[in-house]
Amino acid sequence: MKIVYNPGCALSIYKPETAGKVLRFLNGHHFAVDRHEICCRHLPELPDGTLIINTCAGCDRRFGSLYEGISTISLWEILEQMESFPYPDYAGMEMTIHDACPVRTKPQVHQAVRILLNRMNIEVVESEYHGVRSICCGDDFYPSLPVDEVNRKMKDRAESLPVDDVCVYCVSCIKAMKIGGKKPRYLLDLLFAEETDPQTYETVEWHKQLQEYIDRR
Repeated sequence: MKIVYNPGCALSIYKPETAGKVLRFLNGHHFAVDRHEICCRHLPELPDGTLIINTCAGCDRRFGSLYEGISTISLWEILEQMESFPYPDYAGMEMTIHDACPVRTKPQVHQAVRILLNRMNIEVVESEYHGVRSICCGDDFYPSLPVDEVNRKMKDRAESLPVDDVCVYCVSCIKAMKIGGKKPRYLLDLLFAEETDPQTYETVEWHKQLQEYIDRR
């Protein structure tokens, strides 16, 4: 079975060097993984039976549902099975989790994320709406709704979270939590002991940047 790692367009914009770190780690720990950079909105051009390891929840949903002969798994599920990752220690720091919309129906992903946080000595304070009951961060409503309404939904979701530090595992959720007034902590940044930098987060500008990258892939 062919296995590839697709970091996703958003991570490739946000921190392309992190995607490289992930690939090197996978290939150094009993995997033979090629990098795949075709956007999930285009035909993946992969042989039947290929398994795609995804960082992006949206990529996981689209690759897994739109293209025959392709199966998917999140990077978080892969890491859950590997205790050899050099997990940093956050000394009992409290965080809540915003679970991403595209994997709302995948409790195995929610479980893997929480196991990884536990291994980093992070105390999870769950919100009322998490896991399969999670509420969209607001970003998915763009461009169906006016930007001010999208941003209002982002603020509403952020205000429903009980802790200021919010673990997210979607790059667009970083932007939404920033607009909502929380401190986003991207899961890959946590794993590599790096700060999360929202970078371009204004909704229209971020989606313009993302679309331009998608069109090139």
